[in-house]
Amino acid sequence: MIVHVVDGTYELFRHFYGLRRFTKGEDSPFGGVIGVLQTLLQMIEQGATHVGVATDHVIESFRNGLWRGYKTGAGIDPALYSQFALLEEALGALGIAVWPMVEFEADDALAAAAELASRDPRVDRVVICTPDKDLAQCVRGTRVVQLDRRTRVIRDEAGVIARFGVPPASIPDYLALVGDAADGYPGLAGWGAKSAAAVLARFHHLEAIPDDWRTWGVNAASPARLARTLAAEREQALLFRTLATLRTDIALFASVDDLHWKGPTPAFAPLAARLEASKIADRRT
Repeated sequence: MIVHVVDGTYELFRHFYGLRRFTKGEDSPFGGVIGVLQTLLQMIEQGATHVGVATDHVIESFRNGLWRGYKTGAGIDPALYSQFALLEEALGALGIAVWPMVEFEADDALAAAAELASRDPRVDRVVICTPDKDLAQCVRGTRVVQLDRRTRVIRDEAGVIARFGVPPASIPDYLALVGDAADGYPGLAGWGAKSAAAVLARFHHLEAIPDDWRTWGVNAASPARLARTLAAEREQALLFRTLATLRTDIALFASVDDLHWKGPTPAFAPLAARLEASKIADRRT
């Protein structure tokens, strides 16, 4: 059994802006939603049987209370934002398990779903469908992998190490040092991808990095400056790591059987008509 967990928010953004490129700025009120539905139906037609989709019902989460600069819904195009709730309604009508997040984020739901599914011995592989680098922390060997559906790149644990220079368990520490502009926290001054990877490849976690750079024994630029910055801002780095660490303690489903797609509900055909997309209701799966 292969379980697919999908980043619905990312897919909505991707399809909304992808369609906009062809409509010269004249947005369809349902275009992003239709694109996501077509994506999921294509996955099912290609053999996906157990599918769940995580969405950001609201953009803010508990992390906004931890860091003032954390991402919010400010600046999201109103034409896109208006499709958030409609996407959740459409997914439910299609018969797809959907997890709308309020206190947590869609990324947390993906992490929690991957953890829950991986505990079931019937599951051969969990595929986390998102390019978001945060989710690299959830990869486990070749059994829990990350898939960028746009580029078709599958990243297992070896792939995470090749891409970031650190294993999945060190990804939150890595992001704490280099920052994540998309999520709104800056990391530590002077710490770039190469220096963070070099140091964490040896020490793995922030707490284990000595203040004395002369004990590091790694090839990093300006290690004395990096060490001073980390010593002065270690508590902030630990906060950034908390922001980067995805929650896996969310009870999303009781069994992977709950993710088994059994076909659209009776509400799907009228909803597709409402979206002026009746053809998607006629697709064979």
